[in-house]
Amino acid sequence: MYILLAILMFSFLILIHELGHFTTAKLFGVQVNEFSLFMGPAIFKKKIGETLYSIRTIPIGGYCAMEGEDGVSDNPRAFARVCWWKKLIILVAGAAVNFLAGFLIFWFLFGTTAPYENLPQPVISGFYEGNTIQGPDGLQTGDEIYSIDGERIYTSSNISMLLALNRSDHPGTHDIVVIRDGKKVVLDDFVMERTLVQTEAGPQELYGMSLSIAPRTFLGSLKYAWNATIDTVRMVRISLQMLFDGTVGFKDLGGPVMIVQTMTNTAEQSPSTAAALINILYFCGFIAVNLAVMNLLPIPALDGGRAVCVILTAAYEGLTHKKIDPKYENFLHTAGMLVLLTLMALVTFKDIFNIFRR
Repeated sequence: MYILLAILMFSFLILIHELGHFTTAKLFGVQVNEFSLFMGPAIFKKKIGETLYSIRTIPIGGYCAMEGEDGVSDNPRAFARVCWWKKLIILVAGAAVNFLAGFLIFWFLFGTTAPYENLPQPVISGFYEGNTIQGPDGLQTGDEIYSIDGERIYTSSNISMLLALNRSDHPGTHDIVVIRDGKKVVLDDFVMERTLVQTEAGPQELYGMSLSIAPRTFLGSLKYAWNATIDTVRMVRISLQMLFDGTVGFKDLGGPVMIVQTMTNTAEQSPSTAAALINILYFCGFIAVNLAVMNLLPIPALDGGRAVCVILTAAYEGLTHKKIDPKYENFLHTAGMLVLLTLMALVTFKDIFNIFRR
């Protein structure tokens, strides 16, 4: 059941992404030739008006095929014939819908479900005995942790995540900014290490401080959902940085198979069915925001790469009054698509191999 639910959730995110393109294209009068969920040979198709609606066999991606996307069409309603800002809106609409969906899912969870009746805050409520961070020149009760090493604190979980990232210039220390009595206080090269402290549950290795919680309110859950959404965007950026600097490699990449597997494992490890559904929904919101950010990366064949080409083409043609042959852009996006499909195939094969290996 959880596997099926995870597949349905992931398919839903793809569907609304393509609906974003579809709706804005129709709004601007662009002819949509086909609207498809998934890739590969069609297992269902039906033409309504000028658009063919289809469901295909390979549960990866989907597409909204517009007339004249390649710039070659005499049709007055072709995508290539609309003005540049309309093209830009159509291209970013899919990512915008995914981003909005992620935010609304978070808001629903934080605003209505039982586990989030009290929302944790990045505000220090006290210290454990044996801590090494409290003092006049250190942290104090009531401090709101604002940033660590230049990274904003959006949710309380950010604190342990950012403290776990070592600085290359001063290992073992962190630049921490707190808000104290309405003013920012900077603690440069502050040592934040886990120490053995006494808690109600017994001795544990912690950073030596406890954080406050606040009862859920309408505006509080709205703010918490927004912060969680922005935090997810930041996590994508940090992950990409780790990929480029070699901290993580190909073995750490995952595709749709890993996403469904992770959703399923998360649900199966939950203490109850209700908790499993909440965890799957949270993961769905997380993936929705991830899809939004990844699709807007300036990579050929992705929406972000196409949007950059639209902007550059409009700027060039506006300055020179010369048209750019669309075949050059088509070649760029075709090459990018081949690279992406190859990478996706390799990642999918790796994920399937890992499942059977276990």
